[in-house]
This record gives sequence, C-alpha cells and structure tokens, in this order.
Amino acid sequence: MLSQKKLMSFLCFKHKKTFPRIVFFSTKTLPQAKEAGSLSASKSPTSSHIGTEIRKPVLPANCRFIYPEFLPDPNIEWRNPVRERLERRDMLDRRAQIEIPEFYVGSILAVTSSDPHAAGKVSRFLGICILREKCGLRTRFILRNVIDKQGIEISYDLYDPTLQKIEVLRLEKRLDDRLLYLRDALPEYSTFDSNMEQELREEGAEVPINEIKVRLRPRPWLERWERQNLQGISNIDQYLTDKRRRTAKEHEKPWEKYDLMKQYRLTIPEEQQKEIFAEVYSQIHQMDVERQKNRRKRSFFNPTKLA
Repeated sequence: MLSQKKLMSFLCFKHKKTFPRIVFFSTKTLPQAKEAGSLSASKSPTSSHIGTEIRKPVLPANCRFIYPEFLPDPNIEWRNPVRERLERRDMLDRRAQIEIPEFYVGSILAVTSSDPHAAGKVSRFLGICILREKCGLRTRFILRNVIDKQGIEISYDLYDPTLQKIEVLRLEKRLDDRLLYLRDALPEYSTFDSNMEQELREEGAEVPINEIKVRLRPRPWLERWERQNLQGISNIDQYLTDKRRRTAKEHEKPWEKYDLMKQYRLTIPEEQQKEIFAEVYSQIHQMDVERQKNRRKRSFFNPTKLA
C-alpha cells in the first residue's frame, strides 16, 4: 500500500499535472481535546452547556404517602410491568383534567360528581375519609357522614371520569390507617356540616395528626375490633368479657413485626419506588405549577376607575 504523499507525487510525475491538495478531517476527538473541553466546561460556569440544562424537581421523601396509588400491587401474582406503565399514563392524563389533592385517611373531603338522577345532574357529598385502598386505576376511597341521624357512606374511584372536583376541607391524619370502626362509634364522631368551609393551611407545613380517640357503642359490632390492635378507640375494654380477652390474646401475632420476608412481600423495594416516582413526579409537579399560575391569574382583577 502506497502512502498518500507517494501516490500524489507519482500521479503528478506521470500526467505532468498538479493536483489540489486533499485534506481529510476526522470527526473523532482526541483524548487530550476531551480533557481540555471538560476542564474548560468546569472552569467556566457561564458556559452555554450549563445554561441549557433542565433542572428537574427534587423528589420529596414522602412521595409514597402522597401518591400511594402509583405504586404497583405488592402481590407478585398481580404484577405486570406493561400494564402498570400504561395505567400510570392514564392516571397522569386524568390528573391533567382534574386536580387530585393530597389527602389521607382521617381528612375531611367534599367530592362533586355527575349524577344523572340528581336535580342539577351534579351531586356533592362531604364526609371523613375512613378508607383508602388498592392501587392503579382501581384506587378507591370511602367517605362517611351522618345526615339526619343516619350514617351514609359513599365509595368513590379516585380516577373515575364522573368526578368533577375533589376538595380537601381539613387535611389531617389519624392514629390508625383504617377508620372503619367509626361505623360502630357514636354518631358525633362522624357528623360534619355539609356547608363546612375549607380550613387554611400554610404551604409546606407538616400534616397534623389528630389524636382523638372515639367511643364505641355497645355490642354487637360489625367486626372484632379487639383483635386489630387499634389505637383510636378509648373504651374497647369496657365491652370485653374474660373469654373475649383470652380469645383476642390467642389471635395475637407479636412475631409478625420481626418477619422480614412478610414485610418484603407486602412492600415495594425502595429502588423500584424511586424509579416509578422519578418517572411520574416531574409531570405532576409541572401540573401543580401551572395550576398555581392559573390561580394567581384568576385572583388578579383590574381596578375600576373612580367616578
């Protein structure tokens, strides 16, 4: 193989002509150039590369409590990565249509939904959230209120397209994750005014925990509450006999808090949680920012001219 210089000299001598010089450029950068570029980029903070970077929102540590429905079912038999990703897309599309605020079991909500049998085709129900369960598009919550001395409960699907508005009138938590024992409690603990106004809360403040303990009515009860290790009941021992206390102790399982495999099967690994919320939280944060901008625009009004 002849080199490039020898080939050019041979052709010039044979044809007695001068050929223009051909220069070849390579698109590959030398290692020294790469090092120099990285040093210059680190030294100059006002470079164009830094200016074009997109800052991602910081992922909060309590994401799994605010958005628990985005986590898949921990039961391995129901896991399907493709279905879970498609469901997350549908959930984000639904959140773009309606604002789903942060709430917990024990918060007081007001839900407005379309009802073909109502007078104005719209119904509004206010009550305390006593249950929030399931995941994905099947997520549901139950509201309870006592109206005209009659306990009323309505179960809503969180991503139901018939929901028009979800308002959090009082954001708080309770001592237990499930408040189903309010069905057997005195009605005063589940009675709320239908015209209740929203309580203002400072932005970024911690969610308070309401440590109130309810009093149960005498038996019969819907469930054996003495076997569930509940902290929000004050007078449960008042209605227990010696036989029921012995039976409750026989059904206790104090070793479960040391069962690591059971905890592993009932939870999603932290690595998967971070991966899921990193995919979802940026879009949710962007929606919240846009809604805050729209609220500020609505609150502004032009002053009228004085006469």
